[in-house]
Amino acid sequence: RLAIRVTPGARSEALEIGESVLLMKVRAKAKDGEANDAVLALLAHALGIATSRLRLLRGATGRDKLVQLPPE
Repeated sequence: RLAIRVTPGARSEALEIGESVLLMKVRAKAKDGEANDAVLALLAHALGIATSRLRLLRGATGRDKLVQLPPE
């Protein structure tokens, strides 16, 4: 499981390691789940896995999210 703090509507997409949380900036707006999709896509790209292998456990409507990573 991975805890993420998201900033939607950012000028550029970025990943940072914060205190016990991954900080993500995505350009997609927090509207109709667009930012959630962008978060999963960016994370999947960074990990080199398919987006379908990630699952959003908590935080569909908030900035703080919890993502299930695939077992390896």
